[in-house]
Amino acid sequence: MSQTPTSPSPRRNVLEIPTYVAGKPPAPRPGLTSYKLSSNENPYPPLPGVIEAALAAVEQMNRYPDMGNSALYDALAAKLGVPVSDLAAATGSVALIYQLLQTFCDPGDEVVYAWRSFEAYPIAVAAAAATSVRVPLRDDGHHDLSAMSAAVTERTRVVIVCTPNNPTGPSVTQGELDAFIATIPSHVVVVLDEAYLEFVRMDDAVDGVATYRAHENVIVTRTFSKAYGLAGFRVGYAIAPAPLAGALRAVSLPFGVSGVAQAAAIASLKAEPELLARVDNLVARRAELVGGLRDVGWQVPDAQGNFVWFALGERTGEFAAAAEEIGITVRPFAGEGARVTIGEPESIERVIELARRFGH
Repeated sequence: MSQTPTSPSPRRNVLEIPTYVAGKPPAPRPGLTSYKLSSNENPYPPLPGVIEAALAAVEQMNRYPDMGNSALYDALAAKLGVPVSDLAAATGSVALIYQLLQTFCDPGDEVVYAWRSFEAYPIAVAAAAATSVRVPLRDDGHHDLSAMSAAVTERTRVVIVCTPNNPTGPSVTQGELDAFIATIPSHVVVVLDEAYLEFVRMDDAVDGVATYRAHENVIVTRTFSKAYGLAGFRVGYAIAPAPLAGALRAVSLPFGVSGVAQAAAIASLKAEPELLARVDNLVARRAELVGGLRDVGWQVPDAQGNFVWFALGERTGEFAAAAEEIGITVRPFAGEGARVTIGEPESIERVIELARRFGH
């Protein structure tokens, strides 16, 4: 006979939710400029016109924001060539991951994704009372799409493909993605998480919009936090067939995307030429860093995001501590490796020197 609880208790799945670990800010080091390379933030200040648009929106803070995100949807629809009915906005693309799992998963349903991948996936799955099915990455940091396909069962409701993969860096190709989707039952939602798509420079790169157009079960998630430099405002969006996008909007938090965030996102879209020039600069720095690391003997995975991955195993904590000693913070994943963001130009040489001293 079960006993009556004596105090409120959260659901069991809530008690099992792992804690999200955010990137640490750098500690001051006398005589050194510190660099935060732990959160994949854009090191550039806001784009021209964005601050002005945000300040204008701040002047209306006594009013609720547009719950329908109308102007933002219109701007995205024009940029992407998709109908407004196929869009859903939220507080970052991570919120859309939470919403779609809430929308499509009953308790115990399975969600298949690569691992290691975005740290929020297992948290979002647990919050939805679903079950994570983690498929190990290949040794080169790429998704093992064949193994992910084999992991799909009759209980699978969602499959997530993170491309470029955070934190290891490689992207899948369009050919690989097409072949993978062809193996997935049509009632299973395939999520294409493209938080870093603006940084991709590779042959046969994925076209997320074309992929969603070709399938009734594909949802593409994107964000303004990375390339667009709006991490502090929290705005992302999904592109999906109208029934799926409508379901995401139905479970969204009312007034979730603030008026300031909407205004800043629209202004950032208008400033896209400047944005793309900055992204090109960061891609050039990425190439400089990857080349420098390989010159000192490191074999880092293909980097298609705004970060590089150091596979360090049990030396991960030691590497993070050594980085802090020279004024940079990285994002360690205990027992696995460390992710290092592409930051200011001066930080590139310091990371290469750290790698040279630490040894591979």
